[in-house]
Amino acid sequence: MIGLREPDDAAVWRLDDDKALVVTTDFFTPVVDDAYEYGAIAAANSLSDVYAMGGRPFLALNVAALPDNLPAEISSEIIRGGAEKAREAGVVIAGGHTVKDKEPKYGLVVIGFVHPQKMMSKGGLQAGDALVLTKPLGFGVTTTALKREQADEADVREAVEWMKRLNDKAAQLANDFNLRAATDITGYSLLGHAMEMADASGVGLNFEFAKIPFISCARKYAEKGCFAGGAFDNKGFFEAKVRFAGSLDEENQMLLFDPQTSGGLLLGVPQEKLEAFLARAREIGQAAWVVGRVETGSGIRIGG
Repeated sequence: MIGLREPDDAAVWRLDDDKALVVTTDFFTPVVDDAYEYGAIAAANSLSDVYAMGGRPFLALNVAALPDNLPAEISSEIIRGGAEKAREAGVVIAGGHTVKDKEPKYGLVVIGFVHPQKMMSKGGLQAGDALVLTKPLGFGVTTTALKREQADEADVREAVEWMKRLNDKAAQLANDFNLRAATDITGYSLLGHAMEMADASGVGLNFEFAKIPFISCARKYAEKGCFAGGAFDNKGFFEAKVRFAGSLDEENQMLLFDPQTSGGLLLGVPQEKLEAFLARAREIGQAAWVVGRVETGSGIRIGG
């Protein structure tokens, strides 16, 4: 159903009229210093691609590249972090594979199920839909500040708590309201992943910067220039199709190109469902911010 032709978050293979497999993989180098939290964040990030397709993950395999001189207590903490996050999601880790590498890398291959008629994709947006985001932004500048030894402990803790959070409730909420458009915000940034949705759906997007949520320290580290190289790559690749309001300075613009790790879902919610959707989100404790709307046309506009 979904493969190499589409810019989606996972492959989807129909098994029968009522069930399809969702398959994905993701892994990366450490974004935090604590081994257990690194493993948990990497697992949450890997699981997120299944949630972004409207699926429920059930099986996973570890993918790890570890230095041969890495102390066993560190590598075991990475694996434990991933295992406990998978258990929280109701997912069985059934094995995996490890190779030697100079720099640690960890993540999961994840398999899930989705009903073929309830699958979400990047190409499901319709003009008039509200754009809803389920986690704040700012993880990239914070973890970059940490690598540069410029980050405050409380700021890192705030980012870690969000990155460790599963997107399971957000995905279930989307399924309950029969939404059809979603992606998760990761390395290509909010604007990069939003542009993939806009192009796949044949629409334009209009974001209101003032309504986009950020963790409390994001602007501080933006002003210190704590942007990873990926932020500038994203800007170079996507900015030609983005129009910014004149009131937005360079730091705020760059925050929208900031690569995220284990970010939230960006959902298209039809206007007639929006009020009930937000009310239900509040009931179940799921964060949800209305950050813009879908329009006819193409490209992305960012208002002040």
